[in-house]
Amino acid sequence: MKVDTKGHTITIKDTEGVTTFVEKVTNQYASFKDFNLILDISHDTTVDIESIKLFLSLSKHHKKNKKSFVIVANEIDFNAVPNTITVVPSLLEAHDIIEMEEIERDLGF
Repeated sequence: MKVDTKGHTITIKDTEGVTTFVEKVTNQYASFKDFNLILDISHDTTVDIESIKLFLSLSKHHKKNKKSFVIVANEIDFNAVPNTITVVPSLLEAHDIIEMEEIERDLGF
């Protein structure tokens, strides 16, 4: 797990596999809860929709606290991803999503 902080956003890169990654992020959630989160699992070619769904409860909890939660993943069917999880193909798009969500929150949406 590799952690990078920039301003109000923390990017966490998976280095061990999705199941272990979900457990570690969940266990260390208290240190990330006040930041927007980008979880980068793009290097893992075994990621599928079921792997993405492992993040569902963490995503719901984080968004309830009015913070953005974005997963970066490659080679999945983005149309099959549940609407409650934001999944994008690149880090640039993840940062763009967070900026848009920050603007929406500032405007009261």
